[in-house]
Amino acid sequence: MPMGSTVKVKMASKIDILANTDNLKRRWTIAAGVESAAGHKNMLQLIQLRWIAVIGQITTIAFVIAGFGIHLPLPHMLKVLACLVAFNIASHLRWHERRVASNGELFLALLVDVGILTAQLYFSGGITNPFAFLFLLQVILSAVLLETWSTWTIVAVTSACLAGLSLFSEPLALPPDHGNGLSSLYVEGLLICFVLNAALLVFFITRIGRNLRAGAAQLADLRQRAAEEDHIVRMGLLASGAAHELGTPLATLSVILGDWRRMPEFSKNSELLEEISEMQAQLQRCKSIVSGILLSAGEARGESSVKTTISTFLNDLAKEWCATRPIVSFAYENRIEQDMPVAFDSALKQMICNVLDNALEASPQWVSLEATREADALTLVVTDSGPGFAPAMLAHLGKPYQSSKGRPGSGLGLFFVVNVARKLGGAVTARNREQGGALVQLTLPLASISLEQDAEHGD
Repeated sequence: MPMGSTVKVKMASKIDILANTDNLKRRWTIAAGVESAAGHKNMLQLIQLRWIAVIGQITTIAFVIAGFGIHLPLPHMLKVLACLVAFNIASHLRWHERRVASNGELFLALLVDVGILTAQLYFSGGITNPFAFLFLLQVILSAVLLETWSTWTIVAVTSACLAGLSLFSEPLALPPDHGNGLSSLYVEGLLICFVLNAALLVFFITRIGRNLRAGAAQLADLRQRAAEEDHIVRMGLLASGAAHELGTPLATLSVILGDWRRMPEFSKNSELLEEISEMQAQLQRCKSIVSGILLSAGEARGESSVKTTISTFLNDLAKEWCATRPIVSFAYENRIEQDMPVAFDSALKQMICNVLDNALEASPQWVSLEATREADALTLVVTDSGPGFAPAMLAHLGKPYQSSKGRPGSGLGLFFVVNVARKLGGAVTARNREQGGALVQLTLPLASISLEQDAEHGD
């Protein structure tokens, strides 16, 4: 391998490794954002619960005053209710625009709810009001939504509020009929409070739990992708070192073969010259493979890009692949009707060849490649007549070291294919065919490979 090319590839490898490291940092930042997004959904649940509280308080106050003739300081309670409505409207406007809610903001929102409930109970009998048990609703919600320190703070605050109500509020003027069972007004209020607590907890905690599980699933997916990208960075370092070490002996072999070709003992023997030519061709292929490994593992997109068209690139790739592999029958079908200028690099070429090589290893007799253009995407379908994928491999498609070959270190081909496609905004799917064999479909958005897109990035 020429020295200048080696230096260029190593520099490109280091640049891309640093870029991947920055990408990992961005993913962890996104992961933190996922947790905050779940907090935003839970904040919206609190806003809905607060509107239910407003309706419930209005209904309860009207029912107690009109139905039982119990005197309540209506002006003061309506002022507290107006404050709750104003706070909830402000919360709705704020969280309609802002999409991130932290633990501290959820904590403050629950503190406001505790304060409003304490004020209403202060004007309506304190702890003698059966609805004092609504404090438990705030405690349970805090246990579900908040961090540990915040939850224990809510427990301390609600306990202090109950103690303060027992000391400073006026008892509710209820008849002393606690022993009358369901005929007791206090017992009836206690039962209503229990049913209300239970119904609200079941309804909202179910929805909050669904939000938390969705956020946890997204976070797990981002962490998995971050781990896979970290694996790619490590593989890039390993490939860079290995390819650099292989470059010197390959270059030495190339010089020796060139000298042999010029030696009289070999130049006069046509059979030996033919074998030397074959050895030089295979050596050149080894050097190309080493360069391709370095490029796909480390070179930033655009430094090895080739400006061409979709059909030209695919036709040349199919011709070269068929000529350099021991395939019995290769069915290539290009169904692209509307060609367009694009920029393909070695990583994309190697990605497609990896899929074809896997199909060839499973099915040496027949492999098919079909290319179509659908809307704004390029679709490549590779099929074979081999044994197909094992169910476990289909379930973990694109994970490293998932292979049926049984060799140590195998299973990285589809791993790189999936990650290259994902980096370009595409997708890879695989399934087993009913008539036997496997099918792998690559979908790439044309925007990621078009010349216009590369021009925007300075290619």
